[in-house]
Amino acid sequence: MPSRYFPPAQRASPEGLVAVGGRLSTNWLLDAYRHGIFPWPSNSYEPMLWWSPDPRAILPLNGMYVSRRLERRLRSGEFEATCDTDFERVIAACATGQGREGGTWITPAMIAAYTELHRQGHAHSVEVWREGELAGGVYGLAIGGLFAAESMFYRSRDGSKVALARLVSHLRARGFQLLDVQQATPHTESLGVIEISRRDYLQSLSKSVDERVTFGVALEPWAPMH
Repeated sequence: MPSRYFPPAQRASPEGLVAVGGRLSTNWLLDAYRHGIFPWPSNSYEPMLWWSPDPRAILPLNGMYVSRRLERRLRSGEFEATCDTDFERVIAACATGQGREGGTWITPAMIAAYTELHRQGHAHSVEVWREGELAGGVYGLAIGGLFAAESMFYRSRDGSKVALARLVSHLRARGFQLLDVQQATPHTESLGVIEISRRDYLQSLSKSVDERVTFGVALEPWAPMH
């Protein structure tokens, strides 16, 4: 079904820009992600810019690389992982985490929009705790069998990796089909992120968003990737 608010993602500019303007409302955001589009503010924050890059980065749910050291830490009991217990702290930490001191795309308007999505049951967080303190986390948006991961952070070594690994394990157990990470970086590629064409992404997306799966209310137990 065509988008109510956006031109087709295939009409994006060479840089991946689909549209300028619009609203960060729940209806607009859900429609955007369902059609392979996501918001990414400009430096001036307004008007909002909407993107669908080619290629698109995904993390195959059977393809995350978990080192032996990380596997040991996941099994050690050193970290406790939860979901949806402190979404607002997770998104705030992602906005102010390491490497983002000079600015972030997670603007106050973006925080407000995704917090509202969380209140309505569409956006979710995984929190990682160490000795009772928030050590890392990741948040994103779930639609059917799609999970669009937005950002992650760490305060303790491996905190973000543990959060991502627990998210992937949870999504696998719940029956999700597609984990979108939008754009690849050397760090995420080291964890198994790959790039696929926009065309292939949209084909996978169209099947995933109609899957009858839900994120659930409790984090599934850790299960090894292989």
